[in-house]
Amino acid sequence: MSLFVRLLLTLAAPITALFVARDSQHFDIIQTLMATVIATIIVAVFAFWPYIRKSKT
Repeated sequence: MSLFVRLLLTLAAPITALFVARDSQHFDIIQTLMATVIATIIVAVFAFWPYIRKSKT
């Protein structure tokens, strides 16, 4: 579980750096929010995968 969280935060860091300076006091908070958005997108893709796959065939 901690590996998954670390991977999400590692993925979210460069995306967050596009919008907020790394030395900003709010960088960690915004990085966590970005990781939550990424996790939500991943879960949504897995949840709707049967519908996505069915519509392509």
